[in-house]
Amino acid sequence: MKKYKQSEITPEKIYKKRRKFIKSIGLGMSSLSLSTIPFLNKGYSQNKNELTSYEDITTYNNYYEFGTGKGDPFKNSQEFVTKPWSVTIEGEVDNPITLSAEEIISLFPSEERVYKLRCVEGWSMVIPWMGFSLSKLLNKVSVKNSAKFVEFESIYDPLQMKGQKYPVLNWPYREGLRIDEAMHPITTVVTGLYGKALPNQNGAPLRIFVPWKYGFKSAKAIVKIKLVENMPTSSWMRSSPREYGFYSNVNPNVSHPRWSQATERVIGEGIFSPRIETEMFNGYGDEVANLYSDMDLKKNF
Repeated sequence: MKKYKQSEITPEKIYKKRRKFIKSIGLGMSSLSLSTIPFLNKGYSQNKNELTSYEDITTYNNYYEFGTGKGDPFKNSQEFVTKPWSVTIEGEVDNPITLSAEEIISLFPSEERVYKLRCVEGWSMVIPWMGFSLSKLLNKVSVKNSAKFVEFESIYDPLQMKGQKYPVLNWPYREGLRIDEAMHPITTVVTGLYGKALPNQNGAPLRIFVPWKYGFKSAKAIVKIKLVENMPTSSWMRSSPREYGFYSNVNPNVSHPRWSQATERVIGEGIFSPRIETEMFNGYGDEVANLYSDMDLKKNF
């Protein structure tokens, strides 16, 4: 995977002007096109026009496979090898398949999707992702009616991922979604950000992003997608079930056992900037609240 120098990254001001211009004339950009799907690039009311800087997105994140510090993923992932890479889709499907990352990217052209990431720790970023709906990939294998959940498995490679040498979590990293959550059109297979290939420290070559859930629900560096009948136990659920439930929807009304989720700190705004109010479902309630209409979201956290 090519590593880009900071000087090669389009500056945020120029990137924003380019996006505004392309929108104004109604042009697409082939595989890097701005999305025309109505639910994209909207949904949250606060800071929606302020993209987090490329530097902050790529140097401040959680990726415990490379260490538990916020700067560890950037520092320890630069030599991580992402070619060759393949993803297997199996389980309750009619047509199990293994595809290379290159095949996936060529089969499903990426589009820009500006979504806010909300971390369970109480901070957020607004990121111009590149990617496509996970449902497109799942439709390729013909999901059986018996499939009720989707389990994601990340790569296990402690020689390259020094964090996996320690029992911080039960490796490899596993996450899961209910089938209707996985098939929702804003659940995204991420291929890049800021118009560039996805950096190693952000989950290259392919990761999942679920905008209305806390960030840890979005598995990075995925190698397997398994359709299953029963609810899978994710890595964080196994580690601390009292603190991390299966759904993990962004919910300002349900506190983490050790801190409130009512507000969040916007990364890049400065340490003295006021926290903002957290929105239900991270601001995407218009799109996804119907998935939970009959559920007690305090019980099903």
